[in-house]
Amino acid sequence: MPNKNSELPIIDIRENDLLELSAEVLDTLLRDHTTGKNIFWATHDYEALGPEYDYHSEILPQLITGDRGMVIRPRVLKSKENQTGRAKDMAEVFTPSWVCNAQNNLVDEAWFGRKNVFNTEDTEQHTWAPNPDKIEFPEGKTWKDYVRATRMEMTCGEAPYLVSRYDTTTGEPIPIEQRIGLLDRKLRVVSENTETSGDWLDWAQKAYMNTYGFEWQGDNLLLAREALLWTFIEYYQQRFGKAPLIKSINYIAYIISWNLWQMDGLKGVVPDSCHAEVEMVDLFSSEGKEKPCQGCVDGGYYHHNGIYCLLRDWGAKDPVTKENNRKIRFIDLIKK
Repeated sequence: MPNKNSELPIIDIRENDLLELSAEVLDTLLRDHTTGKNIFWATHDYEALGPEYDYHSEILPQLITGDRGMVIRPRVLKSKENQTGRAKDMAEVFTPSWVCNAQNNLVDEAWFGRKNVFNTEDTEQHTWAPNPDKIEFPEGKTWKDYVRATRMEMTCGEAPYLVSRYDTTTGEPIPIEQRIGLLDRKLRVVSENTETSGDWLDWAQKAYMNTYGFEWQGDNLLLAREALLWTFIEYYQQRFGKAPLIKSINYIAYIISWNLWQMDGLKGVVPDSCHAEVEMVDLFSSEGKEKPCQGCVDGGYYHHNGIYCLLRDWGAKDPVTKENNRKIRFIDLIKK
């Protein structure tokens, strides 16, 4: 199910293709489980297109499909002026794949206790050579442990550390055999250690459940979610020679919609959800004075009055409701 229009770069996943694949999938990728609404633009870049593209407006399917199917594009395909503006206003910096690979290799070096597990870097040419052999695991650890190991990319942008369908700075597509993302590595391990499509899907779902990321800007977040979804389809196609069933795609999209979420990473809340509150002067007065968000004043991570972001702790049971895959606030994962 890759892009069917050969005139478009392979890296650009069109929302019209997603809509054709499944309206439910697109709806899921736009969902914000914390607010119960859709993710919102959180950027001024699209406001010239109309009031529905305002900074605080939700990203709705009809705004990015049909004749407007080219509204959201990867950073490398945006105008240079737009790229410069976002770098200046939002400190948006995209990392070359060779840098992502080098840093991801350090993560795996610590986990495996040895170097060059998935590939060997050429630091002078800024390239890498994949390890062609089946990945071997250290004593006391198994491939299942690796798949279940938690990984997260903070302020993920288009999520180049998680999946590497293309180099975010050059737009160069990267073949599956050369991919270096943290989730790419998990899916490689799944493909090397499962035989049936059922087992592959089961462990691929676990790989996604243990891979997280957050981002401020809504368009970047959607691009990241799309990249993770398309990665799932591509790896399944490579392993089994056919596309996964739509119900499997839908479920992966649901996991992604929880695990990649929209957040102000400095506060742990939905971006711009902190606000001033009116404090009454006394019981006999109708007037009040504005009181700013306490967390925004003192920097206390737990003192904000914004909407603290939720995610799912997959496989864990809520101690109160006994519900599986309990919901938890991101800030509750941070040690006080």
